[in-house]
Amino acid sequence: MPTPATSTRFPRRALAPALAPALTLCALALAALTGCAGTATTGPGGAAAAARPAAAPDRVEPLTPAPLPALPVTVPSADGRQVTVTAAERIVPLTGGLNEIVQTLGLGPQVVARDITATFEQAAQLPVVTRGHDVSAESVLSLRPTLVLAETTSGPAEAIRQIRDAGVPLLVVAPAKSLEDVPKRIEAVAAALGVEDAGARLNARTAERIAAARKGIPASAGSGKKPRVAFLYLRGTASVYLLGGSDSGAASLLEAAGAVDTGKESGLGKDFTPITSEALAAAAPDAILVMSKGLESVGGTDGLVKIPGVAQTPAGMDRRVVAVDDGVLLNYGPRTDQVLSSLISQLYGKTA
Repeated sequence: MPTPATSTRFPRRALAPALAPALTLCALALAALTGCAGTATTGPGGAAAAARPAAAPDRVEPLTPAPLPALPVTVPSADGRQVTVTAAERIVPLTGGLNEIVQTLGLGPQVVARDITATFEQAAQLPVVTRGHDVSAESVLSLRPTLVLAETTSGPAEAIRQIRDAGVPLLVVAPAKSLEDVPKRIEAVAAALGVEDAGARLNARTAERIAAARKGIPASAGSGKKPRVAFLYLRGTASVYLLGGSDSGAASLLEAAGAVDTGKESGLGKDFTPITSEALAAAAPDAILVMSKGLESVGGTDGLVKIPGVAQTPAGMDRRVVAVDDGVLLNYGPRTDQVLSSLISQLYGKTA
């Protein structure tokens, strides 16, 4: 949730200020994230999908051999500054998506902290310095970082300013919302770390794997009706139930998987909006996309269909639910091919 997102994204702009405490609970709920395989779903027409394989280990695959940073470098930051990086021995990524990129570039041993959403194996034991984009400047500075990587949504602004005022290079990277952002983010991080060649290698590998994942879309899907999918952001413990719109970040993934994002199609112009029976009826999804922990928070599929309006949709009637791990769904990083494979497998009832 980028906020769900990477970038795991947390949809703050869709909520009234009164729900701010609920967002804190949402962030804390991410601490229990696991694995990246989806849950069992029902297939087309309501038929039971094929048995899902065991979940793959939740880990990234670093490039080998590990690159050697060529520093110093001066690179542009997404907030309009120029940032000079002189050392990469102690890196602090402030989002799970950025942590994943650094680790996959082969510089995991230099990473000394994590955001609460970075739960993959290589980062899981690192100290947490940010929760739901709320950065603890004191925690960051106590780790003596030589480079801090943030996104435009990282904050509060006072914390970012405090880190910079301490003389620590801080690079801001634009958040990801589509497949087109994958190579841009990898390139930006690789340039800041002085490993541009490794960035090019990782981009080539990632593009190849995404293309391979998309080959799992059945040939018949191109000529038939595309699956209509509604992306719901759920945190039952905080009574947060939101419908993703065109800016939720899910549309690009769904379209790459051969599906239609019903929120985008319905003209929902922002990231998330509270779920209403009317909005769900207008969307008429064939399947519902959720984050795994969000689905668990409402009591699984049985609890999901009790949310007003869900049971009346084709997806609710057929109990067609597509679940992907919170920590990777909207990251648009080096594991995007795994997200697409999971979506395709669950949407079409076969292993991609």
